Amino acid sequence: MKLHLRPCSITDLEVLINLGRRTFIEAFEKDNKPEDFKIYLDSAFREETLYKELQDINSAYYFIYMGSSLVGYIKLNENEAQSDINDINSIELERIYVLAEFQGHGIGEWVLRQVISIAKVKNRSYVWLGVWEHNPKAIKFYQRLGFYNFGTHPYFIGNDEQTDWLMRLDI
Repeated sequence: MKLHLRPCSITDLEVLINLGRRTFIEAFEKDNKPEDFKIYLDSAFREETLYKELQDINSAYYFIYMGSSLVGYIKLNENEAQSDINDINSIELERIYVLAEFQGHGIGEWVLRQVISIAKVKNRSYVWLGVWEHNPKAIKFYQRLGFYNFGTHPYFIGNDEQTDWLMRLDI
């Protein structure tokens, strides 16, 4: 299993939109109200939103490849692009998604090691993320890798206010 990350650019916009929508649907559609879920998808994965994020110097999207197959993506935020903490000593892992058919192959753990390496190169002291409180599989995964809960914040899927656990890994 040869894995690698490739930074996304504006030329990847359409692929990123489709991959983002697909992985989010696979992960969460079954657990949300259809009308709220559609509102979220139409906002978070619209062309204008992702175009702006791809141009932000404090955000970075990366595609995850297994060999030549695109299997997922991540989004990292620094400084004021962070969704909550805005600590210059941290990097937020805002999104980490792997296509369902490629899960269970160690890709997520490999990706987190890459994120930690990126954070170390940038002299950051920790990586943090938000994870839905009703996603025990993800919470257990992050805990196994050393992340710990340090708070919560609201996360809206459409008009449905949900709670994300804020989890942190000191490096």
